[in-house]
Amino acid sequence: MIALRRIDHVCLRVADLDEAARRWSIQFGLSERADLRTVDRAYLACGYEPYSLELWSSRGEPGHEHSGFELREGSSLDDAAAHLDALGVTHRRDEGGHLHLVDPEGYGIELMPFSPRDPYPDVGQTTATLPGFRARKLGHVNVLTGQLEAMRDFYRDALGMSITDYLGVEGVWLHINADHHVMALVGKTPAHFHHFALDLVDWGNLRVAFDHLGQHGRWLGWGPVRHALGQNLCGYVRIPEEHCFVELYCDMEVLDLPHTAREWRDDPRGSNLWGILPPRSYFRFDDAAIESERHQLEALGTPLPPL
Repeated sequence: MIALRRIDHVCLRVADLDEAARRWSIQFGLSERADLRTVDRAYLACGYEPYSLELWSSRGEPGHEHSGFELREGSSLDDAAAHLDALGVTHRRDEGGHLHLVDPEGYGIELMPFSPRDPYPDVGQTTATLPGFRARKLGHVNVLTGQLEAMRDFYRDALGMSITDYLGVEGVWLHINADHHVMALVGKTPAHFHHFALDLVDWGNLRVAFDHLGQHGRWLGWGPVRHALGQNLCGYVRIPEEHCFVELYCDMEVLDLPHTAREWRDDPRGSNLWGILPPRSYFRFDDAAIESERHQLEALGTPLPPL
């Protein structure tokens, strides 16, 4: 059996490592761990953890490479490998011993060993690199899939996640701890990695972040919204360079464990208590969708051209 403790990081492929590391640091308040930099990899952290975002410059087209998850104490990589072998799930070990595999849609996954954390980090440590505006943590990832049931079964049965909520027959949210979800599966095609999410603690920090990103030419593909499912306040920032969104959020529901999966009606209030549904461009990553969204063409009455 695999028991996961938390999401550890997201890895993105980038076109220019120096440019991407600087951009993510300045725009999203992440700190590069200079001691970890290699010729083709950079590692950026939200605050005091080792890193939350890994950037690779040597693996082809920019986009999502993998999502990393840390095992719980007492669940070893050998145990995880044996569990995957029993299910017939192909995997490999990297030089550091971590396990790499893919889900039914081909999204990459890295399994990492349990790593004890200092319960009292030295928050008073002097540093010249930690920015004032920064996320508290990496919270979750979300993918679009045309194989919703197979993906649900994989993350539940192969990786040991638990189902939090269903949104009709269109989506499944899964958790591994008291956070409402660590993985969201949305039944849309074409399949695509949709977003990773950064926790900004409260609405005041979201306001600062959205103002800051606006000054850098970023825009919200959807938001601000208040999800009913999950309860979080959030907005989704388009990242054309790496073909994804970043969700900045706060006020996520904390589950009372053990939790029984719930079923939500697939209606506007399930997606957004404030009533604004996402434009169709929110589910697409082609150039026409990005330009439509950038200029708010759907809101102005110009339909999004079909793929």
